[in-house]
Amino acid sequence: MPPKDRQTLSLQNTKSKVNIIRYNSDVATSNSKIKLAQNLFSFLLEGNKSVQYAGTKVTINTNQFFLLSAGNCLMSEKIATPGGQYRSLLFFFDNELLTDFFMRHPVQTNPLKSKPKEEPFVVFEKDAFLTNFVDSLGLILASGQSLSKELESVKLEELLIYISGCYPELLRGFNDYNYSSDKVFLIRQVITANIYNVMTVEELAFLCSMTLSTFKRNFAELYGTSPKKWFLEKRMQKAAQMLRKSDLHSSEIYLELGYENLSSFIQSFKQIYGTTPKQYQLNKLNV
Repeated sequence: MPPKDRQTLSLQNTKSKVNIIRYNSDVATSNSKIKLAQNLFSFLLEGNKSVQYAGTKVTINTNQFFLLSAGNCLMSEKIATPGGQYRSLLFFFDNELLTDFFMRHPVQTNPLKSKPKEEPFVVFEKDAFLTNFVDSLGLILASGQSLSKELESVKLEELLIYISGCYPELLRGFNDYNYSSDKVFLIRQVITANIYNVMTVEELAFLCSMTLSTFKRNFAELYGTSPKKWFLEKRMQKAAQMLRKSDLHSSEIYLELGYENLSSFIQSFKQIYGTTPKQYQLNKLNV
């Protein structure tokens, strides 16, 4: 994504109920904090893209595209080839339009299948129809013409009708997610999904759409301690378990536990157990 000030503008300058834009960049990004004011179809044309919400993370390639829920997420965009670009077509739309669509076109799901999983995103595979659909929009935008609001609304309707026919369960699960707003559920989701990931407390709070102080307060009410202390104890418990039950060394496990370097891992382990991982392992093996 572009620098932070431009980034906010590009993803929040969506005053219309539907808005279709092209987005090209020659700068790769990692874990950009994004506040999506609207739902978003993100059609990837060149490069790679990953998105992380509170409880889950997903990556797509150019044979796929996203439907993303409005809300806070972390985005990373990579350029696939030297000298290449990151290119995508972005299709923003209000949640009330999605609700209206389901009222007019009830999605028929298979009663024999289990209830669709509620997710903040859906990944679709491109087919011939969808490829032509995106190409036609790209040609109009590339010519410098602007899409009328009427045409943008018609294109959204066309896309939703086609997808609801091909992927009814996935679309229903996405719509059901938009009605979930339990803060306790969000916090538990983000914690469970990121125990061993390299994430700052600020990023966790952002994914829960909370200020840092609110997140810390809610976290303490749920877990009885601070996020920093809780994560440290959980990661070191896992480390001790791995050292007791295997012949793995510290240099082989620190990355798995969310540490970027070995020295930080050793210091954290000593903070909890009062000894180095190596000495801890030797003591347990000699018992």
